[in-house]
Amino acid sequence: MAEHGGISAAAQRLGYAQSSVSAQLKRLEAALGVAVLVCGGTDATLTEAGERLLPYAREALELEDRMRRAVLGDRPRLRIGAQESLAHVWMPEVLAALEYGATGSGTTGTRRTGPRTTGPATSVADTTLTVANRTTLEQSFVAGELDLVFHYDNGARTLGPHAVVGHDRTVLVAAPGHPLTRQEPVAPHRLLEYDFLVAEPGRTTEMLVDHVGRDLLEGAQLAMVQGSLSALLKLTGYGHGVSLLPEPAVARELEAGELVEVRLTEHIRPVGIVAQWRPRLGPSEHTLRALLDVARGADPQPEATRDGGPARAS
Repeated sequence: MAEHGGISAAAQRLGYAQSSVSAQLKRLEAALGVAVLVCGGTDATLTEAGERLLPYAREALELEDRMRRAVLGDRPRLRIGAQESLAHVWMPEVLAALEYGATGSGTTGTRRTGPRTTGPATSVADTTLTVANRTTLEQSFVAGELDLVFHYDNGARTLGPHAVVGHDRTVLVAAPGHPLTRQEPVAPHRLLEYDFLVAEPGRTTEMLVDHVGRDLLEGAQLAMVQGSLSALLKLTGYGHGVSLLPEPAVARELEAGELVEVRLTEHIRPVGIVAQWRPRLGPSEHTLRALLDVARGADPQPEATRDGGPARAS
């Protein structure tokens, strides 16, 4: 009900009769001695008590799922989320290495050729991968729909257990015939003369502040391309603007000559790949730790971690 905005929508999502869901809600509120939901027409909102109850309710549902899997002899599950830029190349390599038994930096290969493995093996948990933008992943993670999320470090504070598992080079790209490609290197103020294609405006701005040292986009013309890395790449390739992206996301286009890197007079530092996970994952914890080890071994730019000191973890 909290996620779907009302009893009717929640009942439809669960496949129950609305009266059944309403009765269960009343029994819950009677047992707690407090109202957890305020209904108004077709909408419903959580009370303050409901807001405090919500994280415990989600944890209870997750525990129930683990118990069912254990009783039935099913493997535990690990629900993974990744930004589309990471899922484009890096994430499939990491998951394939996990499936075939790689155990981290000691047994993985380098960069784009894919990790070296130690022979076929079956991961302890069933893994599923959700690909979305950073905002959607954060919402799904908070809602308890994902156990582990991989995203790029944009300088914002990450709460809960997390670690930097790698680094990627960030590049500014444009179409081959774009005016900025005719001058090298390009002074940052020149970017203000052209449209800047972004998937999430705040995220790109924060990345620039963190990795260039200041916001190059202040006063720039931003053009939004939401939900599709492919669409953003094509629009950039058609000359509709420039875009700042992790190198793996544009490696094929750069190699094919569909996009050209715009080199700036100011150095853009590598961006960290952050893994964030939920605590107390139970039987899935073993697969989580193995996956983190594999991810570290598949670091696209391991020299960035060496130069910058050990990766952060908490």
